[in-house]
Amino acid sequence: MKQLIECVPNFSEGRDMAVIKQITDEIEKINGVKLLDADPGQTTNRTVVTFVGTPDAVVEAAFLAIKKASEIIDMSKHSGEHPRFGGTDVCPFVPVANITMEETVEYARKLAERVGNELLIPIYCYENAAFSEERRNLANCRAGEYEGLQEKLADPNWKPDYGPAEFNPQTGVTAIGARDFLVAYNVNLNTTSTRRANAVAFDIRERGRPMREGNSITGKKKLDENGKEIWIPGALKACKAIGWFIEEYGIAQISINLTNISSTPVHVAFEETSKKAQARGMRVTGSELVGLIPKQAMIDAGKYFLRKQKRSVGVSEEEIIRIAVISLGLDDLKPFNPNEKIIEYLLEDSGQEQLMRMTCKGFANETASESPAPGGGSVSAYIGALGVSLGTMVANLSSHKAGWDDRWEEFSDWAEKGQQLKDELLFLVDEDTRAFSRIMDALGLPKKSDEEKAARLAAIQEATKYAIDIPFQTMKRAYESIEVIKAMAEIGNPNSVSDAGVGALCARSAVIGAYLNVKINASDLEDQEYITILMKEADEIVEKAKMAEEEILGIVAGKISK
Repeated sequence: MKQLIECVPNFSEGRDMAVIKQITDEIEKINGVKLLDADPGQTTNRTVVTFVGTPDAVVEAAFLAIKKASEIIDMSKHSGEHPRFGGTDVCPFVPVANITMEETVEYARKLAERVGNELLIPIYCYENAAFSEERRNLANCRAGEYEGLQEKLADPNWKPDYGPAEFNPQTGVTAIGARDFLVAYNVNLNTTSTRRANAVAFDIRERGRPMREGNSITGKKKLDENGKEIWIPGALKACKAIGWFIEEYGIAQISINLTNISSTPVHVAFEETSKKAQARGMRVTGSELVGLIPKQAMIDAGKYFLRKQKRSVGVSEEEIIRIAVISLGLDDLKPFNPNEKIIEYLLEDSGQEQLMRMTCKGFANETASESPAPGGGSVSAYIGALGVSLGTMVANLSSHKAGWDDRWEEFSDWAEKGQQLKDELLFLVDEDTRAFSRIMDALGLPKKSDEEKAARLAAIQEATKYAIDIPFQTMKRAYESIEVIKAMAEIGNPNSVSDAGVGALCARSAVIGAYLNVKINASDLEDQEYITILMKEADEIVEKAKMAEEEILGIVAGKISK
């Protein structure tokens, strides 16, 4: 699955949109990233830009944006209300999908090193990318702001992590870091009272509220032995919150910033807010997502609410997200469109997954056309997806079978595994066609000079290896799916045992069909050692798939005959 990073650079220019456009144009040059937003501020004289993409593409786009900013923003002439010390003031990386914070830190430091070395801009690494605890806090790095940089850079304790320890009046200094995804999230209340909404906000926010004597609202604040206020922590970690009245909707809301959705997911914030509101005589009517959210956060929410209902979580992604939207009341104030709010959906290229956007009839017609793709590799992956879908169907039917209520979680786990394998096989349907296109692209490269011939040959070999690996992955996923299918033949709803049998036939066919594609593509690869190792494993998978199919069909036949 594709790794995604969000980048949110802040540039010290918020009044001249021609300058900002030159910077965002640099970002949009790079394939693999999508510009999501550019939010200028007149008073702060600062623009917050947001873009998302694959890690290497994000690093390249961020570098070009910082380079352009260093050329067209002169910090010696800058003034604004927001703290700042550089033309590109901060540039945080945020993990979005299929990437860890540790990996994200490495990409942030890669950018920091390149900017420091090539653009000669002093760089401080902050938050998770910091090399020391003191530099984790951006406020420490930026203390003294632009006006204090000359003195700061002369201090050995504040030597930049990358780049020269020299004051550049035009560029200033840039802080590059890695942080968690921040979700701006409002919870709606059935009240118009800001004071009551604030009370709930103080109940949930990490900082909590000051401890008071007597009355918790009007009583005198309690102090410790050093004369400092004593605070009662709130219920949620990584949560900032305040109550306010929204005139547009005529209700009070609790405005929440979740600064680490790994610590406090959106659904946990919603549930805790609902509990605290109810304790104070109010009811949560729904919620509102401000800005964007990673898909996984919505998936986690949907599965949480399904589990509360003791229902299978092994259903489609679309159904899980629909449950999340309904349960969180995200369409309480206005319609919630996942395609406009979920980052991964915004990034989907209409040119991608073309086969899987077709109807069943359209896919069959395309396969039957004179075009060489889709071919046997894509069809094998699709057969495999259908096979594990049948096994998943049996698991979901079994989780709802009357009298089996105490077994819902057992079947839900099987269905969830089946859904994951189904999604991976559907991805491989289109990826097999793209692998074929890679070979065609490599064959079309120029071959006039010796250098061009060598580059063309290397590209052909690389594309061929990929065209071998994709059907090999199909073989492995289809074989893994047999475990789900076999389990459902053995323990699933007996009324659906024939469906498990058909699933086994599909899975075996997918394995053998993909094997044929591995074998024919392997004949064009020069790396014989690689082929020998891979074909040995492929042969073993084929034999195990045949044996497993025979075993499952025996189970099915036995149950049908009874």
